[in-house]
Amino acid sequence: MISRRDAAIALDIPLEMAQRHGVPSRVSREELDELFNNPPAWLIQSRANRTGKRPVWVHLTCTVCGYAEAARPKKWWPEFTYVICEHHSPRDLPALQPGFVRSEFDGVGSRFVGIVDVEVPA
Repeated sequence: MISRRDAAIALDIPLEMAQRHGVPSRVSREELDELFNNPPAWLIQSRANRTGKRPVWVHLTCTVCGYAEAARPKKWWPEFTYVICEHHSPRDLPALQPGFVRSEFDGVGSRFVGIVDVEVPA
């Protein structure tokens, strides 16, 4: 059995959509396979409406310790160079390349800090 959240991640749909369309709080592997093999009309429509510009779920993995989670991306998230758990220090990351600046973005996923390294124009 897997959780509704894990089923939503596997189906690549928002958790709210899974709940709204009656995906139970615990789903068996067989039920999930059935949704994949014979998707209901709402899931077919959801996939048809997808623009492909923004993923429904992203997988975040700490560069330092490897802790990972799936999260819904936010519009304000840039393309992160690194993602680290909030309790790690940026000093634990690879050294900043010459000619680059590093920015930190708090509040990524449930416990991460996003790190962006950007080249400074010469």
